[in-house]
Amino acid sequence: MLSYRALRAAACCIAAAAPASCTAPIAADSRAGLAKIDHIIVIYAENRSFDNLYGLFPGASGIAEATPAQYTQVDHDGKPLPHLPPVWKGKDDPDTAFPRNLPNRPFRIDAPPINLALTERTRDLIHKFYPQQEQIAGGRNDRFVEVSDAGALALGYYDGSKLPMWKWAQEYTLADHFFMGAFGDSFINHFWLVCACTPVDRGAPEALRAQLDERGWLKRKPESPRSALDGPPVFVAGEFTQDGYAISTAYPRYQPSRVPPEKDGDPRIAGLSGYTLPPQTMKTIGDTLSAKGISWAWYAGAWNLAVKDGMQEPSAERRIIYNNDPGAPYFVAHHQPFNYFLRFQPGTADRAQHLKDYADLVAGIEKGDLPQVSFYKPQGTFNEHPGNTDIMSGDIHISELVAKIKASPLWLSSAIIVTYDENGGFWDHVAPPSGDRWGPGTRIPAIIISPYARRGHVDHTSYDTTSIIKFITRRFDLEPLAGARADAGDLTPAFDFSQP
Repeated sequence: MLSYRALRAAACCIAAAAPASCTAPIAADSRAGLAKIDHIIVIYAENRSFDNLYGLFPGASGIAEATPAQYTQVDHDGKPLPHLPPVWKGKDDPDTAFPRNLPNRPFRIDAPPINLALTERTRDLIHKFYPQQEQIAGGRNDRFVEVSDAGALALGYYDGSKLPMWKWAQEYTLADHFFMGAFGDSFINHFWLVCACTPVDRGAPEALRAQLDERGWLKRKPESPRSALDGPPVFVAGEFTQDGYAISTAYPRYQPSRVPPEKDGDPRIAGLSGYTLPPQTMKTIGDTLSAKGISWAWYAGAWNLAVKDGMQEPSAERRIIYNNDPGAPYFVAHHQPFNYFLRFQPGTADRAQHLKDYADLVAGIEKGDLPQVSFYKPQGTFNEHPGNTDIMSGDIHISELVAKIKASPLWLSSAIIVTYDENGGFWDHVAPPSGDRWGPGTRIPAIIISPYARRGHVDHTSYDTTSIIKFITRRFDLEPLAGARADAGDLTPAFDFSQP
């Protein structure tokens, strides 16, 4: 519900003769300013770099600023490619929707001669922990194409001005130096959103552990092409580090999971037919919120349907989990980080209280009654992930949700953060800041929407995914999580709390 504090502030500021204390500027880092925000809502989309969607945004560091040194791609030998390789549809199979021999520079996907609209899906691109570090290449960003299994597509971008979320970015704040929390894929970056940590299994199968070369890059198999012009690279396994950290998709022990339950076993638990990550015990933002008595929930599209789908007999066809047939929601089990933690195992009060369905989120918005912190993960058809869906469907979905919040009683006390889990293998010209073993990785879009967000503003502050944790921690005076990076901003520069 809207707090007394928020109602009083709103009444004060719309009064005909508002006192000076209501309209006087308040520093962004003031507790009085942050206290106006009673609801933080994080919406987590998928797999787009900043330049891929917002590289043409006015006032942002975008495509026009990229120099030849930042976009010229090199081959395996480090020499500039004479032109881009084909967009690979499969191994040695060029996609005829894209021209051959494109110039060695970024290109518009939605413009002639390609003309693939934002409503059309492209293929997926490799976006893994070690390959991304090779792509970034110490900040040069010049190996995106030679590492990619999609060839030239890694340098493709769109005119995002047709997207409804672009309009929200124009009205409120777009952060143009926001970086993904960890190198790699969606799996690890969802953990970095909720715990600023990397999951671990010290007993992970040896066959899944990465083999690196002398540069620290993932080794390639002998059959891997010698040039990016001849075909996509073929890497050895790299799902775990040698010391047992899970850096690429591993499935949860609890349903919903890709691994079905055992026949005649507990239907809530994944069986032994495939590898599952042991339940994790690291401290999460959920733990620190609960310790302080702050209400929170993780909402997921198609969660209720996926739980039922996962609990079917092992031989039953899964119709929700990883099903991308037309009309299916395509629920992605490895995008649900809290489902990996022991604290939220099936049958616990914490699971029932904190892991919710999208329908619960909508009902809460309509009633003006949400937890103080909400995370929302769209189902696969609305998450903008290349290969699985198009961009426009998810962008419309997220924009409509933001509009629902703005039209609700929650709006006057809300801060909405819309961002992406990772870059999806797409190039970006800005080098990530130096960090730690895990990241940060490539730049991604982030939009801050609130009555107190700066209007029509591009925020150049350096942030990463852990900035969201820092913002929540600061607002509610929580115990800090150790992995949140000291050099990353806490999002408060995106706000102007002097606004009525």
